[in-house]
Amino acid sequence: MAFLQINYYSKALGKGSSMNVILPELDNHNPNRTAADMTDIPVLYLLHGMGDDQSAWPRRTNIERLVQRSNLAVVMPNTDLAWYTNTTYGGHYFDALTSELFATIATMFPQISKKREKHFVAGLSMGGYGALKVAMATDYFSYAASLSGAMLQDFTLPQVLATAPRNYWEGIFGDLDKFKGSNNDLVALAEKQAAGKQTLPKLFAWIGKEDPLYLTNEITIPEFKKLGYEVTYNTDHGRHEWYYWNKNIEKVLEWLPIDYIKEERLS
Repeated sequence: MAFLQINYYSKALGKGSSMNVILPELDNHNPNRTAADMTDIPVLYLLHGMGDDQSAWPRRTNIERLVQRSNLAVVMPNTDLAWYTNTTYGGHYFDALTSELFATIATMFPQISKKREKHFVAGLSMGGYGALKVAMATDYFSYAASLSGAMLQDFTLPQVLATAPRNYWEGIFGDLDKFKGSNNDLVALAEKQAAGKQTLPKLFAWIGKEDPLYLTNEITIPEFKKLGYEVTYNTDHGRHEWYYWNKNIEKVLEWLPIDYIKEERLS
């Protein structure tokens, strides 16, 4: 696998941006891979959480090693602290991801598939929210996974205000009293998508029972099921930390419709 660190200019943001990309190549890690496998490659967009950047996943998990025996490309963009949203302060981060980055990847890496059934997205915490949001607000992804996802609904909750003050959230989403039912509300997006004619993306969610976001997942995930989404939902003991995300990203890879070969472990 090739690991690429890419800097590029974002017109949507009006500034330089960056991403890391893991790209399949002909190598000794997967001797069965042929030149024919280097076309129409499936891709996973892997989104970071609050306070991190595009380097978080490769630095803190085994993602590069895990996918070396697959034919999966992984794109890890930097999206700052913007919650994958066109913010009220003028940062068009949703557009930068959904309108611009997808087109940039298609131009830079023509071997990556352009088919929806081969486009996947996953993320943790803020990135879990972002993964579900972009999967429900666009017709680009067939699978979306959230690890310890921030299912934002009630901005009066102590765990939300403990993360950032109210004026921060207003800078992202605007009037918080109008958040429910807006294009930033995951349930509202799910309802709108389910009412359409497109095929719904399959969803995966994991949350630890000791995670402060556990209750919001317990409330929100059943709403997706009621709307007709196929949801794989797992809970276990765990906190809001990388130890659990490293374990569960492998479960996401096993869930995706890709040729994924698990590493053999010594007993």
